[in-house]
Amino acid sequence: MLGSMLKGQVAPWSSFPFPFGWVTGYVAILVGAGMTIIVQSSSVFTSAITPLVAYPLSLGSNIGTTASVLAAMASPGDRRANALQISLVHFLFNISGIPLWYPVPCTRIPIRLAKGLGNVTASHRWFAVVYIVLCFFLLPLVVFSLSLAGRSVLVGVGAPLLTMLLIILLINILQKRKPVFLPPGLRSWSFLPLWARSLDPWDRVVEVFTAMCCCWCKCCHLAAAVEQERPEQRAAEREQQERQQRGGHEPCDVGRDAGGK
Repeated sequence: MLGSMLKGQVAPWSSFPFPFGWVTGYVAILVGAGMTIIVQSSSVFTSAITPLVAYPLSLGSNIGTTASVLAAMASPGDRRANALQISLVHFLFNISGIPLWYPVPCTRIPIRLAKGLGNVTASHRWFAVVYIVLCFFLLPLVVFSLSLAGRSVLVGVGAPLLTMLLIILLINILQKRKPVFLPPGLRSWSFLPLWARSLDPWDRVVEVFTAMCCCWCKCCHLAAAVEQERPEQRAAEREQQERQQRGGHEPCDVGRDAGGK
């Protein structure tokens, strides 16, 4: 809803008239770079433009983060060379992504990948968490561990895995576009078990795990509540016992007093 509202507001300025429509994306890149330099945070800017789903603005935001070159120039003299070197590497790395992934429409692979991940996440909500943990924590940790073991270990383990992933990707592309080039057994993944070719069985696993976690949390809360009630219950029991003891001794004292009199 927010995206449609914002798009409606900015629609008159979303593209240049013919024949300058192709310039719109590049102007948006410059706007994204400028706004990121102004707010000094690509995260703030990209989160603000998320409803617009503006790919060029995101590219411009990446360029805007390279304004650290200006900060590097203000470093002390003995550190200026290293600071400029790192900032220029950052600048050239982000700039090189634009000619690779934007000018030619068929090379805009990140857009298609983002749409695919979005569609999968819309059907399987847990996939976003698994993707973040896998790609931003486990995979870098594995690569870093293999690199510590030596280049031969890294190449020996990484090369077969990378080759297998490329073969799977090639088979997927051929299955969708040119299945006749594949043998009959590889024209679909039906020969694999369901858990290896679909995320639906994993939905049930996640549901069971979530139910177990919820049950465990409820049990923990119940145990904590019981632990909190126990001191109060014990205090009440002690008071009741003391009252019973006092109530039991009082008649005896009264009888003893009466007998003495």
